[in-house]
Amino acid sequence: MAKPEKAKKQDKEQRGDREEGSELQERLVAVNRVAKTVKGGRRMAFAALVVVGDGRGRVGLGSGKAREVPEAIRKATEGAKRDMIRVPLRDGRTLHHDIEGRFGAGRVRLRSAQPGTGIIAGGPLRAVFEVLGVQDVVAKSFGTSNPYNMVKAALSAFEHMESPRMVAARRSKRVNEILGRKDGAAEE
Repeated sequence: MAKPEKAKKQDKEQRGDREEGSELQERLVAVNRVAKTVKGGRRMAFAALVVVGDGRGRVGLGSGKAREVPEAIRKATEGAKRDMIRVPLRDGRTLHHDIEGRFGAGRVRLRSAQPGTGIIAGGPLRAVFEVLGVQDVVAKSFGTSNPYNMVKAALSAFEHMESPRMVAARRSKRVNEILGRKDGAAEE
């Protein structure tokens, strides 16, 4: 029996999603061994934290737990691909403005930087910026060094990030008016 056209189209779309997914970068941020105490003793498992991004302004975070490490990483990767957010980047290399994010006891301060600065950030934040496609940024974390809270604080900051274009649209103005430029050179 031949497949109906609709089924063929859905199969093609799913393959397209997989091909798009192959260009995504994945970074394993942390693996933690966890235990559940049951009647017969302790039952060991592994928890994984993964960040996924396309290198052009999209990033997602996922966590997964399983009895084996590869299965935990797979679950975390699937979760990260499901929950991706778009972050506006200036010139495709840095942030538009300085911003702070907070999650739990974790606080991060993210600052835009000049070309050639590189990624000045530690551990989990570096992984986030690499998959996001940011090339020049300075980041500082305060409070906890828990990777879950640090990454979630960074994503919290990204959700509040606005480009000049977004601000102009919200105020019903032109980008030049927002930036205070008279020569007509608008910055994305």
